[in-house]
Amino acid sequence: MTTIKEIADLAGVSRGTVDRVLNNRGAVSPKTAEKIMDIVRAMDYRPNRAGITLAAQKKKYKIGVILFSENNPFFDEVMEGVRIKASELQDYGITTLTRRVEFDMEAQLAAVDELLGEGIHGLMLAPYNHMRIQEKIDELVELQIPVVTVNTDIDGSRRLAYVGSDYFQGGCTAAGLFALMTSGTVDLGIITGSSNVLCHTERIRGLRHVLEQTYPRIRIARILENHDDEFESYTLTRQLLEEYPHLDAVFFAAAGVYGGCRAIRESGCHPKVITFDEVPTTLEMLKDGIISATISQQPVRQGSRSLDILFEYLTSGILPEQEQNFVELSIKIRENI
Repeated sequence: MTTIKEIADLAGVSRGTVDRVLNNRGAVSPKTAEKIMDIVRAMDYRPNRAGITLAAQKKKYKIGVILFSENNPFFDEVMEGVRIKASELQDYGITTLTRRVEFDMEAQLAAVDELLGEGIHGLMLAPYNHMRIQEKIDELVELQIPVVTVNTDIDGSRRLAYVGSDYFQGGCTAAGLFALMTSGTVDLGIITGSSNVLCHTERIRGLRHVLEQTYPRIRIARILENHDDEFESYTLTRQLLEEYPHLDAVFFAAAGVYGGCRAIRESGCHPKVITFDEVPTTLEMLKDGIISATISQQPVRQGSRSLDILFEYLTSGILPEQEQNFVELSIKIRENI
């Protein structure tokens, strides 16, 4: 088993310097810290678990969690992953502080400041896609508070890692499914959540990319934003079907699936419908034949893995093996649920 002394000898530094890097205590030049972490990864160093437990219990780490909307069933499942992992981490003296906020930048900034006031050491965040959120993440990093983004990422920030789907690939997958399910010229309507949430815009970008490159016969008729609200989704989907009574396909790029599918069922129309996730109401619509296919993205895994990355970094200084930690995309149809 590799020891701290062996790492120190190879790096040409003291054991105290290695300890400061591994425990994220600063006072080490970035160049030296990088050299030490390269040796740590090369030698697959794993700290003594009992030592980690004792150190963490003394430190009493607090990890903040900010996810979207209390009325979003997908994030309920992400939160379930957080609860499972948080229960495991209690033995290490880790406290998890959770907040749920709407798609509102000011509300998210306020939640971050509230958690800072409670003395968090790390933050798991589903970020609203705005420069001020990026700047807030960078401020946290300057304060040596690592941030892991979950489910949706944000461009240009100094966050430690991202855990979630490859959303561009998810949109590409949806485009391929529509191509398999249809023939001839197709009019496609899109119901999305918000243009200020990167995962929503990336799904649409992936869809557009494949349609324009490979299936130009499938044309996007309209894109509407429901802000992940079931009632708004119901109203907008009814509006879409009234405006395009012969609509061939509908792509739900975010939440609000149940409300939108209710509108489709009531209309008597039968467009091909592709959604994301496996929340109970989505599976109900899949069984009823309203939804043609749904693309799953392991929300429980997203919540659990994000918290685990923060725990490993805070207690051992271990960086995740990759910056982007993608979960597997799987396609569900009525016959395999």
